[in-house]
Amino acid sequence: MIPRPDGTTLGLVPCALLALVHLASVVLAARRIGRSAGASTFPAGAPVSLVRPLCGLETFSAETLARGFRLDYPVYEIVFCVADAADPVLPLVRRLIAAHPLVPAHILVGDERVSDNPKLNNCVRGWEAARHDWIVLADSNVLMPPDYLQRMQAAWRGDTGLVCSTPVGARPDGFWAEVECAFLNTLQARWQYAGAALGLGFAQGKSMLWHRPFLEARGGIRALAAEIAEDAAATKLVRAAGRHVHLVAVPFAQPLGRRDAREVWARQLRWARLRRVTFPSFFAPEIASGTLLPFLLAGLLAGTWTAAAGLAALAVLGYAAEYRMAARAGWHRSPRLVLAFLMRDMLIPLVWCAAWTRRAIVWRGNTMDIRRKATAKRERPSPLARPA
Repeated sequence: MIPRPDGTTLGLVPCALLALVHLASVVLAARRIGRSAGASTFPAGAPVSLVRPLCGLETFSAETLARGFRLDYPVYEIVFCVADAADPVLPLVRRLIAAHPLVPAHILVGDERVSDNPKLNNCVRGWEAARHDWIVLADSNVLMPPDYLQRMQAAWRGDTGLVCSTPVGARPDGFWAEVECAFLNTLQARWQYAGAALGLGFAQGKSMLWHRPFLEARGGIRALAAEIAEDAAATKLVRAAGRHVHLVAVPFAQPLGRRDAREVWARQLRWARLRRVTFPSFFAPEIASGTLLPFLLAGLLAGTWTAAAGLAALAVLGYAAEYRMAARAGWHRSPRLVLAFLMRDMLIPLVWCAAWTRRAIVWRGNTMDIRRKATAKRERPSPLARPA
């Protein structure tokens, strides 16, 4: 007679498996970060157009936008895209352009309504006005190092369709900014780099290096309106072309500054809803991506102090591995980061559940109805189907 598993077995075995998956993702990501997989095939010194969509002033706008004028690269231009002529960021951009006359730069005001995604709408005119065939779309809050373009180009290989960088949270001010770091760095960046190590590269809209002829042959920048999120559309377009999304060896920082609970919740919920709609099969298991919930449930099933001690040891091992990964990568870490891990893992199941209950998201005051895009895709052929 086969004995029935007791509560201890029911509690420990699933958590041991989750712990192994968790640790495996840390190892894969840690081995991938800082290393280039193969030699670059990017043409050395090729001129680059840097397209930066802007919307409003942020805490670090003066620094992040100024960094774009200080790149150590022979030939590049900057195209700033601003949808609204009254945007408060415009005086800052004009001052920066005047202060750096040796860097070709200009401003385009007004957008093209090609989708429900305001960022994509803001990029269209910049893409079309870019003078060079190698184009980087970079968010306004990316903190560019002097070798920013070289590091993007170093990841370009013969099978590349797109090079991206996931954001890494830096300079957090306050506990909730630490929670944002816990989400961005050792959770989201970890899974992106672990996926890339397994050949499952996903695009990230913070920094995207495109070769214009490749994208133009597949519908141009307007093809990224096929999904509510331009990076999800980019991922699917590149994969449909038989190419790969590659990540930079070392991701670029995004300074966070002050954050409050409402901001962190809103941002994580917006991203979760987008992932749920664009990649539902990958989003579904995200509820188990944190340590806290599955381990608490397992503890309730286990029912013994011995099992509880074993679960606690597994949890400590998982969080220690995350912290060690942050240290190895040179990312933000502090004693409060461990508490931020716990808060993040408390929020994960709440964010996951909320992502299934609503179909509209708000980004900088713009309501984006993800149902409309799903309907639109059924009513017209996808740009992804266009021949090369």
